[in-house]
Amino acid sequence: MNQRQLFLNHVAQTSPSPIGIEMVKAEGIYLQDADGKQYIDLISGFSVANIGHSNPKVIEAVQQQAEQYMHLIVYGEFIQQPQVAYAKLLADNLPASLNCVYFTNSGAEATEGAMKLAKRVTGRSKIISFNKSYHGSTQGALSVMGDEYWRNAYRPLLPDVYHFDYGSEEAVNAIDSRTACVIMETVQAEAGILAPSKEWLQAIRNKCNQHCVLLILDEIQCGFGRTGTLWAFEQFAIVPDILLLGKALGGGMPLGAFIADKRLMSTLTHDPVLGHITTFGGHPVSCAAGKAALEVLLENNFINEVKAKEQILVKHIQHPSIISIKNCGLWMAVQFDSFETNHAVIQKCIEKGMITDWFLFAADCLRIAPPLTITETELVKVCHLLLESIAEATGVQ
Repeated sequence: MNQRQLFLNHVAQTSPSPIGIEMVKAEGIYLQDADGKQYIDLISGFSVANIGHSNPKVIEAVQQQAEQYMHLIVYGEFIQQPQVAYAKLLADNLPASLNCVYFTNSGAEATEGAMKLAKRVTGRSKIISFNKSYHGSTQGALSVMGDEYWRNAYRPLLPDVYHFDYGSEEAVNAIDSRTACVIMETVQAEAGILAPSKEWLQAIRNKCNQHCVLLILDEIQCGFGRTGTLWAFEQFAIVPDILLLGKALGGGMPLGAFIADKRLMSTLTHDPVLGHITTFGGHPVSCAAGKAALEVLLENNFINEVKAKEQILVKHIQHPSIISIKNCGLWMAVQFDSFETNHAVIQKCIEKGMITDWFLFAADCLRIAPPLTITETELVKVCHLLLESIAEATGVQ
């Protein structure tokens, strides 16, 4: 039995038609399959590989830590140097009020922990979230996901959760003294790269301040330089009460985090004790990898190059079949007239050696989010291959 059939038989599937390519190697912006074919990773493993795949400093950090120790005990009991060092590096590169890191296994678990923290701190239950938002697939995260198609099969979910349109005045007006938190992506990812106005996001922040409501910003996809600054919220002149991180946080290893002020986070230590607990969250090898990846990002010029690379995409990706383009940094949604057209283009891209995909709430949009390390020459090549794929898929030159 071949590998594909074994994969389909024994690995739980998430869709009826997975891409199903057997990859054997990943380095830089490239993936390589079992037949030796190379593919440009145009989505960075869904924003995980912001500094590319198999960075030598990350590999070295993983190897060194694996030789010292791996799992020791449930999270939060022993002093583990990789956790401490990475938490300190993150705090050093965040506003002063975001100084205490709770490491988790994933972004979804970070969402769960942050919602619990908001309820614990405020003593309230009302949660405001947004349509076309994505914060993970666990039941609490699913409760604040912004689309009934994905939620309906798993009801009942968390009560007292209210969804509003992203950017709407109704959302601002809904924040009141019953509200525990507002949870939102700084830039909506799965909606097809939607950035809010600075004025609206500041109005959310001000209304939260007025009613002592915690603002949770999800930067699981948009963090670590993707939008052109280390953190997307820097561009809106606000600071969240709780920050969610994941994806690129682990440098390719599984890792998530919710970050808040020590004063807030300390409420999880009592009444009850172990207010949030995880066995493998903050795994020392993951923390070592993540710290090395962030150091690579900070020590190089990748973030400062994002805006120039963004303009290369904007300049070159023009075709009559494209309905619209939304972009924020090195992150773009290319809209076609239907999912069917988009899917046909995606398949052509794969044939030509580029891995891309669609968005959960924007199935007619093609995703572009390559590693920040991609060169301008490589980006131009990507644009040409994409235009060829569009022309072949649509029959329009």
